[in-house]
Amino acid sequence: MKTPQQKKGKYGENLAAAFMQNKGYTLLERNYRYKRGEIDIIAQTGDVLVFVEVKLRSSDNFGLPEESVSENQQNLIIQTAEQYIEEIDWESDIRFDIVAIELKSHQSPQITYFEDAFY
Repeated sequence: MKTPQQKKGKYGENLAAAFMQNKGYTLLERNYRYKRGEIDIIAQTGDVLVFVEVKLRSSDNFGLPEESVSENQQNLIIQTAEQYIEEIDWESDIRFDIVAIELKSHQSPQITYFEDAFY
C-alpha cells in the first residue's frame, strides 16, 4: 500500500512522462535503480540520452521544486546514470534535466522543464 507521499510522487512522474512524450522524447526507463541511486525517467531525444529528476511541490513553503535537488542527490543520479550508460554501452551525448511540477489547489499543474540542470 502506497503512502500519500508515494502516490503524489507517482502522479508527478506520470505527469512528467506524459509531458516529455508530448515533446517528442522516447521514454526508455522509469524508476531505474542502482545501489542507493534512482533515476525517475531515462529518455532519448535524437542522439542524446536524458536522465530526468522529477520534483513535485504542492506549496512553495519549502522553495521551488527544482531547488530541492541537492548536490548529494545529483551525485547519486550521476553515479546511477554511469551504470546505465555502461549497461547499454552508450557512446553519444548525455544530459541531466529536471522536471519541476507545482500543484496549487484549484489550478492545473504547472510544469517547468530544465535542460542541462546539472552535471
